Amino acid sequence: MKETFVLHSDSQAKALLEILSKRKEAVKLGKPLKVTVTEEDKRTDAQNRMMHSMFGDLSKQVKWHGVSFSVLTWKRLCMASWLRSVEEKPQLIPALDGNGFDIVYERTSELGVKKGAEFIEWVSFFGDSEGVKWSKFGKLNPEFW
Repeated sequence: MKETFVLHSDSQAKALLEILSKRKEAVKLGKPLKVTVTEEDKRTDAQNRMMHSMFGDLSKQVKWHGVSFSVLTWKRLCMASWLRSVEEKPQLIPALDGNGFDIVYERTSELGVKKGAEFIEWVSFFGDSEGVKWSKFGKLNPEFW
C-alpha cells in the first residue's frame, strides 16, 4: 500500500503521526515501512505556463544556426545551457545504441520555485538577445510568478 501525505497544518501532521504509530506494530513483525520526508518546492503553475509560452515564442521566432526547433528541443537546449551557466553541468554520455551522444540533465518539472525563477530569467535574457518579441505569458514579470 502506498500513501502520500502533503502536510499544510499541525492537525495534518498529528494525523500522520497517528497513522505511523499504528503501523509500528507491523514493523515489529518484520514488515518494513518506508518513510520519505521532503519539503515541497515545485515550480508554480504560473512559472510552468510562462516557461512553455517562452519556449513557444523561441520556436516560432528563433533560428539557431539557421535551423528552427520545436518547443521540446528549445526546452532541452535552454535547460542544458542554463545548467552550464550555474555550474550544474549536464552530462554528455555516449549513446547506448552507439549512435552519437545523449545529454542527461535536470528536468524543468523538477525545478523548485527559486530555480524556476532563475531559469525563466535566463531564458528571457537569451530570447531578448535573439530579438524575441514575447507573447502574453513570455513577458518577464516576477510578480506574476
